[in-house]
Amino acid sequence: MPIDYKIIYLADARELIVPLAPMFIDEWEPYYGRQGPGDAETDLNDCCNHDEIPLALVAIGEDKEILGTAALKARSIDTHRHLSPWLTAMFVVERYRGQGIGVALIEGIEKNALHLGYNRLYVGSGGVTTAMRTGGWTPINEPEIMRGPIEIFERDLRELNTYSASNTSKG
Repeated sequence: MPIDYKIIYLADARELIVPLAPMFIDEWEPYYGRQGPGDAETDLNDCCNHDEIPLALVAIGEDKEILGTAALKARSIDTHRHLSPWLTAMFVVERYRGQGIGVALIEGIEKNALHLGYNRLYVGSGGVTTAMRTGGWTPINEPEIMRGPIEIFERDLRELNTYSASNTSKG
């Protein structure tokens, strides 16, 4: 049975920053962990925007249970600073994977990037996802980063339909 969820802006639910921070630390330990240079709470606070980057979307279920997240940022991979903007901080809680939540988050970020005037979007993926292969993304490079080799994908946003609000219910 599909789960009911909605995609919201983190800016509209800042109370989710505190439970999201440890999820970020677990997901990206080399960067946000004790030895890493990142600060999850600071990054999440910085993403509390609607009409400028960085911004973050969160998939929530009943009682605001966090199901996943994705962000739109100007920078992501140091070796590719010339590319912008980026789909980053993308994850879906393991038990909710395979239910379309990741695709909905990606589509929300794509629409927000287009709405903000960007024609292209980039993402670095350690594991090639079905959404990357089938969702109009093209592989462009495979650099080595802190966590090992990744693949960089590019998405031409001009083929998307007109912008629609990302705050829509799914399920």
